[in-house]
Amino acid sequence: MTARAAAAAALLAALALSACAPPDPGPTALPVPSPTDPAATPTDAAAPPPEQSAPQVVARGLQAPWSIARSGDLVLVSERDSGRILRLADDGSTHGIGVVDGVVHGGEGGLLGLAFDEEGRLYAYSTGPDGNRIQRFALEGGALGAAETILDGLPAGSNHNGGRLAFGPDGMLYAGVGDAGDPSNAQDPASLGGKILRMTPDGDPAPGNPDPASLVYSLGHRNVQGLAWSSDGTMYATEFGQNTWDELNRIVAGRNYGWPEVEGAGGRDRGFEDPLLQWATSEASPSGMAIVDDAILIANLRGERLRAMTVAAPEQGIELHTGEFGRLRDVAAAPDGGIWILTNNTDGRGDPGPDDDRIIRIELPTGR
Repeated sequence: MTARAAAAAALLAALALSACAPPDPGPTALPVPSPTDPAATPTDAAAPPPEQSAPQVVARGLQAPWSIARSGDLVLVSERDSGRILRLADDGSTHGIGVVDGVVHGGEGGLLGLAFDEEGRLYAYSTGPDGNRIQRFALEGGALGAAETILDGLPAGSNHNGGRLAFGPDGMLYAGVGDAGDPSNAQDPASLGGKILRMTPDGDPAPGNPDPASLVYSLGHRNVQGLAWSSDGTMYATEFGQNTWDELNRIVAGRNYGWPEVEGAGGRDRGFEDPLLQWATSEASPSGMAIVDDAILIANLRGERLRAMTVAAPEQGIELHTGEFGRLRDVAAAPDGGIWILTNNTDGRGDPGPDDDRIIRIELPTGR
């Protein structure tokens, strides 16, 4: 068993223990009916968190960072406003490998998600002069090569740009595209806004998409910023709500997740998918996510906490490091078996400290 698998197993045990504890009177995650159990109803499922390990600062001094991407020992970080891509060295220092040309920063737009394909090529989601776009780069001698645009003209706005990129277990590239501040995009079949897209590494509609001629994999989304898969290939996504509920969704090809007709649970009788979990928007703003040996980890911005749960029992989740590091934008598996969390206090909405923004290493909890 690897160190990371052992840590995830410990988290499973910790969650099992916490599920037996009395409920915490504070804000809670609400489990939502499973798509296979229409009679189920949401109930409170909070519990005191297991013991947390001492965190370690891996890197500091980042400016509005947005995404962490790894390919073997190579670790890159995107900066939203500057358009820079930084390489993280073993000693925690960061070094610029290039700037993405034509990045237009405004509000939530700029250089957003990064992802590597199986060949080690880098993909970046950014706001350009004509909307959001996805570009591919070769890394030449440790520097960023010329951009190859594989998809452009995606809806862009001062907010709700989506921006997360991830390669699935099928080798296809997935992208969360926000509604760009126009909720009607999410239900419009002619718009790529408010959707999760699935494409080949060259930007073409992926084989097996619900419509073979379309990039759209699922629709009815407001602002998806987290994409991840469990060991059995099930896809999950985090989504920002508007005034009431933020969501964790189990993504099924071709399904409609309801925005703007419904926010949170309650749309099933109208043909929409209910979320797997929902949280009050004041306690969440779920952004980047990772699934590590079937432990689901979600970074929260406004909620300033890392949520952890298991694929088998997501309703028995726990909250870690609440308020300790400020806003959290991304979470990733670290090369040494730990977990990295990326803070986001310099994005204009946080309260940055002298070392912000940072990558912080934590261990998964081991119970009490």
